[in-house]
Amino acid sequence: MNKNFGSLMKQAQKLQLQMQQVQEEMANRTVEGSAGGGMVTVVASGKQEVKSIHIEAEVVNPDDIEMLQDLVVAAVNDALKKSQDMVTSEMSKLTGGINIPGLM
Repeated sequence: MNKNFGSLMKQAQKLQLQMQQVQEEMANRTVEGSAGGGMVTVVASGKQEVKSIHIEAEVVNPDDIEMLQDLVVAAVNDALKKSQDMVTSEMSKLTGGINIPGLM
């Protein structure tokens, strides 16, 4: 029984190390979200951090600020969703598809 427990602990430690490596790698990878047919684009990292926002001049209309705000929100949400999906996909490779709460 102790031998099995020791083996299980070694596997858990190995998995933890691999997960830390994936998280570090994800921090350096980016995804791009967009809205309005690419009029607003947002780049986000695998750490769910917005790195940049690009807004095409044509979409800036002082008479319709709400539309621009909606496009920015939609593009940010798109980028963050893609970021989360990227991290979830990479983590599931380590966990064999098992969803472990608190890991992703």
